[in-house]
Amino acid sequence: MTRPKRLAVAASLLLICLAGCQTNNADGVVRTNEPAKGDYTAFGDTFDGLKTISDVDYYASDQAVTEAKTQFRSENYGNAGALFYKATRLAPNDGVAWLGLAASCDRIRRFDLSDMAYARAYRLLGATPEYYNNLGYSYLLRGKLQEARSNFLKAYELAPNDPTVANNLKLLSSSVRNIERS
Repeated sequence: MTRPKRLAVAASLLLICLAGCQTNNADGVVRTNEPAKGDYTAFGDTFDGLKTISDVDYYASDQAVTEAKTQFRSENYGNAGALFYKATRLAPNDGVAWLGLAASCDRIRRFDLSDMAYARAYRLLGATPEYYNNLGYSYLLRGKLQEARSNFLKAYELAPNDPTVANNLKLLSSSVRNIERS
């Protein structure tokens, strides 16, 4: 095949691929496979009123997170971690799943993994009392009492009436008073 013919074939293939795309000039985003206003579905009704993904109340990670929380409460931290990990794969932007994964990794002393999960949870959830409380507990488990105190105090500032944060501050103070050495 000569070079001009190859160029013509390549250009034709490119045009065929781009023929299915629609560009909205207002935002410059290329959209594919979106129904136009007034198009009909295979069942004869219009696309107007159909739920989009953002309107859905149930997500695939919900079941995994629920099961993971049950396993965590039962102190099956390895199983909880596996289920939280599954939830992060099903919904990568689920901050609760990432926070649960971090807490599970703390309990099995995989602090390298929990640090990565805490970083992701912070990007998704932000500075919440739960985040700072869990991170403080992680540092408490590691024996880094100053970092634990700092994070517990941040959690306390955000949620002064949270009993979990208050209990963790008491736990920290008893840890400082009752040092045990092996």
